[in-house]
Formats: sequence, structure tokens, C-alpha cells
Amino acid sequence: MPHRNAPLTETGRLRLARCVVEDGWPVRRAAERFQVSPTTAQRWADRYRHLGEAGMSDRSSRPRHSPRRTPTRTPTRTERRIIKVRVLRRWGPARIAHLLHLVPSTVHRVLTRYGLARLTHLDRATGRVIRRYERDRPGELVHVDIKKLGNIPDGGGHRALDRQAGRKTRSGAGYSYLHTAVDDHSRLAYSEILTDERKETATGFWTRAQTFFTSCGITVERVLTDNGACYKSHAWRDVLAAAGITHKRTRPYRPQTNGKVERLNRTLLDEWAYARPYRSEQERRDAFPEWLHTYNHHRGHTALKGQPPASRVPNLTGQYT
Repeated sequence: MPHRNAPLTETGRLRLARCVVEDGWPVRRAAERFQVSPTTAQRWADRYRHLGEAGMSDRSSRPRHSPRRTPTRTPTRTERRIIKVRVLRRWGPARIAHLLHLVPSTVHRVLTRYGLARLTHLDRATGRVIRRYERDRPGELVHVDIKKLGNIPDGGGHRALDRQAGRKTRSGAGYSYLHTAVDDHSRLAYSEILTDERKETATGFWTRAQTFFTSCGITVERVLTDNGACYKSHAWRDVLAAAGITHKRTRPYRPQTNGKVERLNRTLLDEWAYARPYRSEQERRDAFPEWLHTYNHHRGHTALKGQPPASRVPNLTGQYT
């Protein structure tokens, strides 16, 4: 595709060629009229003589022959070594290229040619492709988790001050506990900053979270948590049973199963908790409701094709506002 300031688009090339071939203009006169070199004018005129209007389109810049390219039919020794290192060590193209004395782009082409999954799509522990899933309707599954977060001392921590000055203010700041619930289908999130992760606090949070999802027209059917002590308690079991909700826990040391809320925790850290140097814990907490509203109503989500979670919850009050 020609750039916006190109002197000749496909239409302009056709006009130039017709001036030379059909109207009999000299090549130099046509080149001066269309503000290109005589060589360019001659090229488009020759293409028009041989190919007609179809010859006015851009051709691929790919060379007809690549004698130094690694062959595609029979894997060479180099290709086998690339694949072996990728499978056994799970390295990226740059590290493989350094080990085998190759160019990273060559390694990348070989990996793409043989359909090897990206490292981001693999479970690093097992090397297996991560099987991603999504429930069919809102409320069918809600992920719940707790994120422990260090409080910011008054005056700011080491992100606002330098690291040496931050050491003097951080003692006794304590911790906050971010309780979060995420709907599997819509990614709609409800979150609160609380003081601990005891069973009473967790059950109270869930009661308010369930009220929030109900207000959005979502009936929660199933809840997925990790193996935290509060989620093993009788209080947690009873509050879910009273609402007719099934409780499921992940396998030990398998946070991937609860991945949607784990990913939201990371997003929270990047885009809210550590997004800027706050001067106090209260300042950071004051910014949280606005960020959560932006996440639910305005922030595009990759898994939702760039749409916010509110796009999948028609009954959500204040949608896109």
C-alpha cells in the first residue's frame, strides 16, 4: 500500500500509463506532468502494455529465490536443534539464537514454520499448551481470590522517595488485603480493600459481592477459590450453601485454574497499586473505586475482543457511563 504522500496511487499510475501508451505522450513529458522520474514513468507504461490495469498494483517484495533459507520439506540439523532447545528448555528465539550462533529472526521463522506455541501460551512447569476456557453465561462461574498488599506510609514509600528514604518510613505500615470476585464469562469484577483475610471478613465480602452481581442481573451458580484457610471454613461453606451456590477449590499449587482473578490481580498492581507514586495509603485507596469503574465500564479487555466487561452484562447499571 502506498504511503499517504505518494505521487502515484494505482489510479495515478493508470492515468500516467495511458498518457504514454494510448495518448502518445513522450515519457519525459508524462514524468514531468505526474512529478516522477522518467524511469518510474517508463516502468508503469511498460507494465500497462504487458498487463493492462492489473499491472498497476504493487507487487510483493519477497524475492523469487532464497538459496540460503533453511529448507521447508526435510528438517535440517539446525532446525532439529532449534526445536529440541525450544521443547526442552523453553527458551525464546533470542536465547536460542545466541546458543546456536544464529539470527533471532531465523529461529523465529523456524518455530513459526513448525507451529510451536508461543511461550506465553505454555505452562512453564510442564511445557504443555494452556487450555483456556470461558463459561457460556454470566454467573455460571465466579473466581474469588485475596491479594496481600503492603500499605504506603504517610509521606510516601520508596517509589515516591528514594529507596534509602523509603526505608525510614516503611516500618509499621502494615498490610491491606484485596478481596476480589471476577465473573468468568463477562470478566465483571467486584473488589474491596479490607484489613485481613479471616473467615468472617471473607464471608462478609462474598455477601456484598453476591449482592452486587444480583443487582447486575447475574445469578451466581458456582464459585471457584484457592485453598486458603478462610475458604475451607464452615462459615464460607454455609454462606454459599444458603444461597444454593456450589463451591469448588483449585488443586494445590495450581493458580492457573483460577487464572482470571489471578490475571486481574496483576492488572490491579500494574494499573492502580503501582501505577504512580502515591503519597499515602489513603490516596491510593481513594483512587481505587474510579479505577474499578474504568475496568468494568471503559477499559478494553483482550479476551472480549477489545470490549469492556460491561458489554457482556446488559443489565449493568450505568453501562458505558
